[in-house]
Amino acid sequence: MSRETVSHDKDGVIYEFAPEMDAVRTVESGTQLTVETRDSLDGVIQENDDLLEQIPDEVNAATGPIAVEGAEPGDVLKVEIEEVRVAEDRGRVVTTPGFGLLQDDEDVEAPFTQITPVDGEQIRYGDLAVDIEPCIGTIGVAPADETYSTLVPHDHGGNLDTNDMTTGTTAYFPVSQAGGMLAMGDSKAAMADGEMCGTGAEIATDIDITVELISAPAFALDRPLVDTGEQWKTIASAETMEEASKLAHRDALRLLEAKHGFSRTEAHTFGSLVGGLEISQVVDPLVTVRNALPSEYVSSPF
Repeated sequence: MSRETVSHDKDGVIYEFAPEMDAVRTVESGTQLTVETRDSLDGVIQENDDLLEQIPDEVNAATGPIAVEGAEPGDVLKVEIEEVRVAEDRGRVVTTPGFGLLQDDEDVEAPFTQITPVDGEQIRYGDLAVDIEPCIGTIGVAPADETYSTLVPHDHGGNLDTNDMTTGTTAYFPVSQAGGMLAMGDSKAAMADGEMCGTGAEIATDIDITVELISAPAFALDRPLVDTGEQWKTIASAETMEEASKLAHRDALRLLEAKHGFSRTEAHTFGSLVGGLEISQVVDPLVTVRNALPSEYVSSPF
């Protein structure tokens, strides 16, 4: 099957996930795509002297949305992320006034920019080398009711800043609107869990994916889910770390219940033996947490 290309330049981008959106492309289930994305700051930052004085009104351009034929509310959209490739010769790490985990620390300079040139399979931070491990920062579908900026993560996905959205993993999203309306962008050449300063090494990418529709699944998906091959990870976003952790844990319990026939108490206690809470990001309007369950204890619920 030939691979179609969806481009930020030729097809379009969104800066918010809304219940009603016009698709830039409609594809069949099983379609292979290459999604071309631009860096989250729209190319504004190219040198160390380029500074971000404030978060733009439009940020994290997400290429799309892409409609999948036949997708209806209650379905699940499966996205195989086959490869994420950097598509420019530099990334950029920035601080912005009033943004980031240490936004009130007087010893942390803001605004600040560090360009990270691509050097083979690494990026350079000054004299230091960091392996390129590209991931998709913003990826999601049309939400059920409210409109969310591409800066905001929620049950539809959005700005999850989860480094498991990368080559070789499979992501699942709950369909809330006809067509699903998948969009993605805001990629990073490298990013640590937490994204503490407010960015990773922001960079343009080409993303090879296969989209597949799971119609009327037996397992109702409320929030994004990712299969890394070694672990199944529930992903949840909320105003506090505690609430996001509870949501991600409850979603993990449902996976254990479906697999083993556990009661909620059994799933809760077993999950406390084998699961593991991980921090995706702590800098967006909502924080994002995931709960990782080893694949030996969980299989696909669909």
